[in-house]
Amino acid sequence: MSWSQHLIPMLLTIVLWWGSTGVIARLVGRPASTYPRLILLSSVLGLIGLVTLFALREVTSLSSALVSLIAALTVWAWIEVTFLTGKVTGPSVARPASDAALLPRAGAAFTAILWHELLIAATVSIVAVALLGHANDLGLLVLLLLWLMRSSAKLNLFLGVRNLGEGFLPEHLHHLLDFMRQRRMNPLLPLSILLGLAIAGWFGMTALATDDIHQAAASTIVASLALLAAFEHLLMVLPLPAEALWRWSLSNRRTSP
Repeated sequence: MSWSQHLIPMLLTIVLWWGSTGVIARLVGRPASTYPRLILLSSVLGLIGLVTLFALREVTSLSSALVSLIAALTVWAWIEVTFLTGKVTGPSVARPASDAALLPRAGAAFTAILWHELLIAATVSIVAVALLGHANDLGLLVLLLLWLMRSSAKLNLFLGVRNLGEGFLPEHLHHLLDFMRQRRMNPLLPLSILLGLAIAGWFGMTALATDDIHQAAASTIVASLALLAAFEHLLMVLPLPAEALWRWSLSNRRTSP
């Protein structure tokens, strides 16, 4: 097995992770009058991504793994765009009191993003029905991993971290900061990082052990994404704002929607 067959998927995953995050942040930072076009474009790309995943579910090759990664990320980008533009978030809820108990705060926080969570669950379920049991299920693995680690990130933001990443939130979503806490560390964060590293290690070993080109590429992609997710969690507590990695994409943020 050539190292290039691991290196190419890994590098593509890193570039897409960094680039897609920056592009979405940049587009969401534009005036709200541009949002209808952005939602339409992301919806079309997301639908193309879904169709591509379905079309490639029996195709196993290096190229099918790379295209499946791109397709899955377009689906996830559509979900992110609907949330960051404020179109799919959750019902309005009262701002929690600073001394509110944990469970009431958690219930209010979940309600504030309820429609977003249901959209993710519905989308992943559709992909699961279409891809489970087929030779190329990489798109499902990518979406499940993104869902798992994004849910972990939300829980950590709720429990409290050093860097809340408020620079990524458009002003119309700043009310969600009421459900986050700023503190140096919380007990869940080390476990979240270990989870990401464990997933990365499992799929990394699978990638190195197999002689199948598609499985090697797919496992490398999942391992790379899990490692990046662990890195994102680490950024929450480092004395360095995560926004520094995407400064170019946040320079157009406005003080009013």
